[in-house]
Amino acid sequence: MKENTQRYWDALKEVMDPEFPVSVVDMGLIYDIQENQGTIDITMTYTSVSCACMEWIEGDIEKRLLQEPGVKKVNIQVVWDPPWTVDRLSQEAREKMKHWGVSSR
Repeated sequence: MKENTQRYWDALKEVMDPEFPVSVVDMGLIYDIQENQGTIDITMTYTSVSCACMEWIEGDIEKRLLQEPGVKKVNIQVVWDPPWTVDRLSQEAREKMKHWGVSSR
């Protein structure tokens, strides 16, 4: 994680997965963030190719990042390789999932 993009990672911790109150960052959906002269390029994935909330999540990501000073445009690229696995969950997400009985890890 580059220091100049840390504020975007922090901002995206406010964007929640619609199914669980866990951020897209803690879910491990965000793979990379790049910034170039006010354009933010996000590389991300979803937990499955049939995720019903893709447009909703992408809209929330774009809306939140456009609130950051100097951000003019957000590009989101969805990738499926590497595929998402539960190993991408942060410790915070694991604890929340375990509390809800969703994950035993």
